[in-house]
Amino acid sequence: MNEKILALIPARGGSKGVPRKNVRPVAGKPLLAYTVETALGARELFHRIIVSTDDEEIAAVARECGAEVPFMRPADLAGDRIPMIPVIQHAVRFVEEQDGVRLDWVLLL
Repeated sequence: MNEKILALIPARGGSKGVPRKNVRPVAGKPLLAYTVETALGARELFHRIIVSTDDEEIAAVARECGAEVPFMRPADLAGDRIPMIPVIQHAVRFVEEQDGVRLDWVLLL
């Protein structure tokens, strides 16, 4: 079976509980790096590994870690009260349109 699976890592810039948590170092590297590295370790399973973010610094860190950031998340999907489903739908639409594929699954990391 050749299913198309999107590995999606949502990383919003406006965390209130732990400000800048995605880029803060944990044991010497940004917190986001652990998630990206884990996904990359299984990259053969995924059509693409992308980070959905509204923050340029997070985008830069994600790229440095080896993830794609093919778009910046629109402001209307970046608030702290936005449900995850619209964020996922946005990413799926983008990838399906850009790549001309139909995704079968989304792995939310």
